[in-house]
Amino acid sequence: MSVDYLLHESSVGYAIFAVRLQSDTVGARTKEVQDAHNDLSRFGKMVQLVSFAPFQGASQALENANDVSEGIMSDYLQTVLESNLPKSGKKEKKKVSLGVGDRNLAGSIKAGFPGIECETPETSELCADLLRGLRMHAEKLLKNLQTGDISRAQLGLGHAYSRAKVKFSVQKNDNHIIQAIATIDHLDKAVNTFSMRVREWYGWHFPELIRIVSENHKYALCALFIGDKKTLSEERLHELAALVDDDETTARAIIEAARVSMGQDISATDMDNVMIFAKRTADLHKYRKSLGNYLVAKMGIVAPNLAALIGETVGARLISHAGSLTNLAKYPASTVQILGAEKALFRALKTKGNTPKYGLIYHSSFIGRAGLKNKGRISRFLANKTSIASRIDNFSMQPTRKFGEALKGQVEERLRFYAEGINPTKNEDAMKAAMDATLADINIDDPTAAGAEEEVAAPGVSGNATEQKQRKEKKKKSKSADADTEMADADATADPKAAKKAEKKRKKEEPANGAMDVDEEAAEKKLKKEKKEKRKSDVLAGGEVPDEQIKPKKKKKSKAE
Repeated sequence: MSVDYLLHESSVGYAIFAVRLQSDTVGARTKEVQDAHNDLSRFGKMVQLVSFAPFQGASQALENANDVSEGIMSDYLQTVLESNLPKSGKKEKKKVSLGVGDRNLAGSIKAGFPGIECETPETSELCADLLRGLRMHAEKLLKNLQTGDISRAQLGLGHAYSRAKVKFSVQKNDNHIIQAIATIDHLDKAVNTFSMRVREWYGWHFPELIRIVSENHKYALCALFIGDKKTLSEERLHELAALVDDDETTARAIIEAARVSMGQDISATDMDNVMIFAKRTADLHKYRKSLGNYLVAKMGIVAPNLAALIGETVGARLISHAGSLTNLAKYPASTVQILGAEKALFRALKTKGNTPKYGLIYHSSFIGRAGLKNKGRISRFLANKTSIASRIDNFSMQPTRKFGEALKGQVEERLRFYAEGINPTKNEDAMKAAMDATLADINIDDPTAAGAEEEVAAPGVSGNATEQKQRKEKKKKSKSADADTEMADADATADPKAAKKAEKKRKKEEPANGAMDVDEEAAEKKLKKEKKEKRKSDVLAGGEVPDEQIKPKKKKKSKAE
């Protein structure tokens, strides 16, 4: 199919070219045709510049680049096409053919201009060759451009486009969480190693300090403060007590131990090196603490519900292991439960053993508080709530901790249920309360609140839900009654005794009106029986029986009659 016009979108603007000469479709792949597209003098005869609309600035270029990447026809491009392409009238059956490099953009142009037929490199080899030639010789074909203008514009637009994509990425915030938790893990290992080295190095001079001060950070601070044990005196008691949480007893024990210490004396040069290393260890621990505070603040912004439910550190480890908050939100609860225990899972599958019950969520306090037989149950329940919290954090526009606190309350109630047997709150009620609290905080009225008040039959249950529940119960009753009837019929054919039992059961389950009829019949029978017994007693007593009560005996008919 022939191409009448070509659309060339570049970093400097939009250009419309008219196709003057078109090569044969059959010979498009021949060497001569390909050389003609590579040669500017020959390719310049094939196309002619109709119009060139440059961008007014870098912001407009970036905006149009984003639209082209998403396949959207911008208003600026629509204006350029309207002013430079011929309009097809009602009588003209032939449509204008326009070559476009992007398939999605071609669809948008075709939808906006019904009279234009768009060709893409996927549908036409001729269009692909012509657009390739335009990109190769655009700097010479476009007017009022100097050498290097397009390459410089491409470089600047590429940097701006990349920065914009990184800025609007859905993973832009959790990247900092991933890096922070990884740094904290390395810092923990480094601080522990350095603290053990300080204990061993300074212990040659003051070995009794290890038994008095057991915490690594406090030991490094005390070693840095004491220095040479001979200089430690009662005058420095209050300053030393400030390092050990204002405990004067511990500070006095350190001073007493320094007086009778069995450690050896070391030179001033060695002491300087020990003090420098102790200072680096203390500074490293201080930075570790500040980085932990940063992680807590960042989790409160990115994943507040996840942090409220399972804690900032465990939540950050889950995000880091999944790769991003979006990936964690896509995982089912069964995957979240064993996230971090992949080796144990594959080993169990290979050896056909028991699969692990928990991964990273084992570090949560809920697992430790659960009983031994309930750890698997609470880990499954906690993974379910963690999956819900991560999805709320990922897809909600307004950050809030209400849902995380509600989910945490549900886990607490589940623990109490396993320990004491107290029934927990239903998930529907807990989520409705959290939603109401969230809407109240952001000052948004629930649009369904007015209609819901009229239909509510019970707290948290709508009228529609009540009707649906009643319908389900009626269906269940009718099904159970039909099933009982069928069973009774089947048993009747098999066992007559079972049939009698079924008949009795059916009579018992008859409605109240039937029961009243049976009672009336029984009362009439009882009355008749009493009258009959009274007549018998009168006869035996010698009393006269009324004539109306004496029934004439029927005469037997003889055979002759």
